[in-house]
Amino acid sequence: MSTDSQDIRRSILTKWHETLSKYGNLFSSDSISGTSPPSVFVGSYNYPKVFVGPMVPPIHGDTSLLDSPEEWKSKSLEEIVNFRLNLVRGTQKISVNKTDGRYIENLQELTMSSKPLDSDLIFQKSVSSNISLDGESAPFGPIGEIKSAKFSTTSAVKSIEKTYYDKDLKAQDAIIKLYKSGIDISKIQKCFSIGMLGQKRKLVPTKWSITATDDIISKSLVAEVLDNSLIDSYKVFSYTHLGNHFSVVLFPHRWIYEMVEAWYSNGVLGFGSDSEDARGIDHPPEIAGAYFAAKLGVLEYLYQKKIQSGVLILREIRPEYAIPVGVWQVREGIREAMKEVPLMANDFEHALNLACEKMSVSKYEWISHGNISKLIRQKTLSDFF
Repeated sequence: MSTDSQDIRRSILTKWHETLSKYGNLFSSDSISGTSPPSVFVGSYNYPKVFVGPMVPPIHGDTSLLDSPEEWKSKSLEEIVNFRLNLVRGTQKISVNKTDGRYIENLQELTMSSKPLDSDLIFQKSVSSNISLDGESAPFGPIGEIKSAKFSTTSAVKSIEKTYYDKDLKAQDAIIKLYKSGIDISKIQKCFSIGMLGQKRKLVPTKWSITATDDIISKSLVAEVLDNSLIDSYKVFSYTHLGNHFSVVLFPHRWIYEMVEAWYSNGVLGFGSDSEDARGIDHPPEIAGAYFAAKLGVLEYLYQKKIQSGVLILREIRPEYAIPVGVWQVREGIREAMKEVPLMANDFEHALNLACEKMSVSKYEWISHGNISKLIRQKTLSDFF
């Protein structure tokens, strides 16, 4: 980690300790009262018996912003981390195959709620002030083992409630149905995680459900996009947020997709890349959940525009990204990039030059760490069909 990254991280965590002081003895207490965004979390440790529970801040009111990644694009890294760390996570150890019973059913009702929910948690002992920064899911604050939990009554989101009671619907079909009905992806991920979807239901660790949801929706969109006409131009989109710079190149080609990441670690530049064609990817990607999050963001654009293209995404992770806040920021970053007016290029190499203009990583470094050179060499007409 660079000196800049360390300074940023230190500043953010200092503010977190100020938050501890602000709320007095809350984080040494054996109870909490507040309004859940609503939010639940399923851990992966000790799978298949995992820690499951709600996340509740020490405040009442409209707390929806605390767990709505789709609304965070205008927020700074410091803001996101600090309001996320106010979420206290209650837990009970539950088998992933247990999706019924009072406790889980209460959490399912919480998840499908149409608004934030007043919650009261009593813990077995004082909560731990440890925080979670795993890189896949958004951070959260202290953790406590739940002795009892009470939630206010609520009204459910109708489309989620209907899907919840449809136990003949496969999980992937339920996810796609909710997506097409306009439910935010972050909400769908929670429903999937807490065992509300599918024929054979079980709890799914949050960080797994995030990637699985992106992957399932992406596969559905690829099937649609493959029927679209090819674009006849080269376009370059870009967007920067939270210390991440994204460049997206669309080029005339049947669906093919590559993502290349570059990051700095102790002053050394590291790379990761993965790619696929219309058959999809046949192995867990080296760059993990970011691959599927970015893929979904660009496929939404192709689907909406009723076009098909080859796609290259370059992601430069700069030292300013000092604390990971989850792969949602990749999805939302690509979504924002695709809203920008693109630069037009004459050919693939020109497009790659434009894509690298705002990068500190050179074009030659990007080429040497991915399959980009193979794309550049595709010159014959047969390569485009």
